[in-house]
Amino acid sequence: MKSVRKALRDGELDKDTYERVTCAECGKTLKTKNDPDTITTVRTCPDCGEEWKELR
Repeated sequence: MKSVRKALRDGELDKDTYERVTCAECGKTLKTKNDPDTITTVRTCPDCGEEWKELR
């Protein structure tokens, strides 16, 4: 699973005008899954199901 920062650099993710992270393939805003036991947050595209991790 790639990080959100790396995916932004590689062009897999984009930011819209309100700085929300969107999937470059689908154009949808990513959903967030928080696990309180870890320091990472998993960001998921609702359409294609791809996942990226992000540090809190």
